[in-house]
Amino acid sequence: MILRKTVHLLCLLVLCLSPVLVGCESLKTAKPILPVKEYERMLLGNINADYVGTDNCLKACHYHDKIRTWFEGSTMGAQLSPASGMPLVDCESCHGPGSFAIEGITPEKVEEDRRQGKQTECNYKTLLDINNLPSGAKSLLCLNCHSSHALFNLHNWNAGKHAQNDVSCSCCHPVHTGADLTTRPGDVYQMCLTQCHQQVRADFYLPSHHSIGHRIFCNDCHEPHGGITGKLLRKDTVKQTCCQCHREKEGPFLYEHADNTDDCITCHHPHGSVNNNLLQAKDPFLCLQCHMGHTVTAVGGGGSSRESKGAYFTRCTDCHSEIHGTDNPSASGIGRFTQ
Repeated sequence: MILRKTVHLLCLLVLCLSPVLVGCESLKTAKPILPVKEYERMLLGNINADYVGTDNCLKACHYHDKIRTWFEGSTMGAQLSPASGMPLVDCESCHGPGSFAIEGITPEKVEEDRRQGKQTECNYKTLLDINNLPSGAKSLLCLNCHSSHALFNLHNWNAGKHAQNDVSCSCCHPVHTGADLTTRPGDVYQMCLTQCHQQVRADFYLPSHHSIGHRIFCNDCHEPHGGITGKLLRKDTVKQTCCQCHREKEGPFLYEHADNTDDCITCHHPHGSVNNNLLQAKDPFLCLQCHMGHTVTAVGGGGSSRESKGAYFTRCTDCHSEIHGTDNPSASGIGRFTQ
């Protein structure tokens, strides 16, 4: 009798907990935005079409002559040569099989169109609709080849802020516009601040700012292709990123500034500020956020009653000049960042 009751209780417990366990499992399971098969169908193009090769795609259509010249002179176009020993990259690598697109296009039709002043165009609707693909699918076309590239941090792309905010590779790297697909630092600056980061652009117009676009550029501090840090920083911490240039602030020092040693933005705004030295607030108000104010007693006799009782100074750094850290104690023998 006791055994039967025990079995009934165990069965009841399992029935009660099963929805909870199933719910937890569903929370832990990653779910794609679109079904995997639908994503694959998007990237395949017309599966009934055949691959015809770049020569067949373009030889009957002078409309793309300029694009072809640019592409063949680009990094990817150089792989079209069998002598390169690299994976073949051609029009159909991105646009899908093109036999239906060029169906009916003959040299005679091209010549007739030329006499009539028309450009012969292929049937774009039969190709992969790249412009209307989700940003993740667009990037996946590139990542099919570039995910293991040693020069780029692309293995972190999907976890980066750009990918999470629907930015695709082609937003920054237009494939058909020239021989060099690498975006130059000056162009990166214009692209980042003009297209997306308007608030950061405004910060660089403030009185105190980094000389962006002249001596430093966005990708000196940020890794646009993804990273392990929240702001796509090139280094593991803010301090390591800043100390690529500001070596004198790196330390380690015998007397360090407490918890501020690893996070420069506790006191500084990295892009621009209305205060000198990119400070978050004006001195002494910045220091008073952590430290209590104090008076400075006059040394020796004489002076007014104000000097003998002590005086407030308006800038902490008038005395505490080595504020980032120092190896020298103060006159009192304590690390006060005064020398």
